[in-house]
Amino acid sequence: MTILCVRFQLPPARETAALPALLGLLEEFTPVVEALPPDGALADLRGAERYFGRSAVELASVVRVRALALHGVDCVIGAGPGPLTARMALRAARPGVTRAVPEGEVREFLAGQPVTALPGVGAATARILCEYGLDTLGRVAVAPLSTLQRLVGAKAGRELHEKANGVDRGRVVPNSVSRSLATERPFERDELDPDRHRRALLSSAEELGVRLRALEKVCRTLTLTVRYADRSSTARSRTLKEPTAHSAALTAAAYGLYEALGLQRARVRAVALRAEALGPAEQASHQLSFDPVDEKVRRIEEVADRVRAKFGPGAVKPGTLAA
Repeated sequence: MTILCVRFQLPPARETAALPALLGLLEEFTPVVEALPPDGALADLRGAERYFGRSAVELASVVRVRALALHGVDCVIGAGPGPLTARMALRAARPGVTRAVPEGEVREFLAGQPVTALPGVGAATARILCEYGLDTLGRVAVAPLSTLQRLVGAKAGRELHEKANGVDRGRVVPNSVSRSLATERPFERDELDPDRHRRALLSSAEELGVRLRALEKVCRTLTLTVRYADRSSTARSRTLKEPTAHSAALTAAAYGLYEALGLQRARVRAVALRAEALGPAEQASHQLSFDPVDEKVRRIEEVADRVRAKFGPGAVKPGTLAA
């Protein structure tokens, strides 16, 4: 068991601000840490086991104690010989106890898991498999490869067969940050009012901006997805004029995408924004606008970020900066 999958139990108010410091805690044991925003990470401890003379499970206990002592954050941890097994072990973990799956017990552990527990198996694929009685990974593992490929396709069938049999070709990518960040705002009931749609977009854009700035990232592309009452959806993307984490720029882009849809009396169930093509903020350039209002908003934004980091996002109400 050399891979840990850690999920920090962060309250929503601290997700954005606390994760970088918690990743630094893991990096004290190994440089091979992959961030899984907003609240998790993978860590490859092969070198750490040899260096510290401790098993991954023992090191996981130290990580948990330090997270509690230094940050007041508990965590759940799954351990396994590969990233896939560690991720799945995490589902069975609980605070205070690391769920470890030794290399020789991987197939037995997987056999009793539902197909929906396997990362990468969506609702549509699971439905197809269950229709043919392949509702557990144990049954998928013994199914003929040719049968799986006929059901879900050649490549997907081969990958599914390998994973169900405990073959894990994944690896931990050090210092990797998610290529995208997403937010979604569901409505309590199907919403017809465009003003409520826009307020939801404002809230989502501001959240994306806060999360991007906390990770010191900027995005190049923004995607809007509108989900309707009949379960259909529409998605539109826009490449921004310049990479940004500025909430006002993200909000303007979101509004532009929304207006371009030309919705008329649409019954909207949810709106979602996704920031894509992320890059380091330090490498991004900002075209000076000489607009005193924009510069003022950016300065206020910096202050608001510091307030959120100290008191939580609830300290700054959505829309305050746009007012």
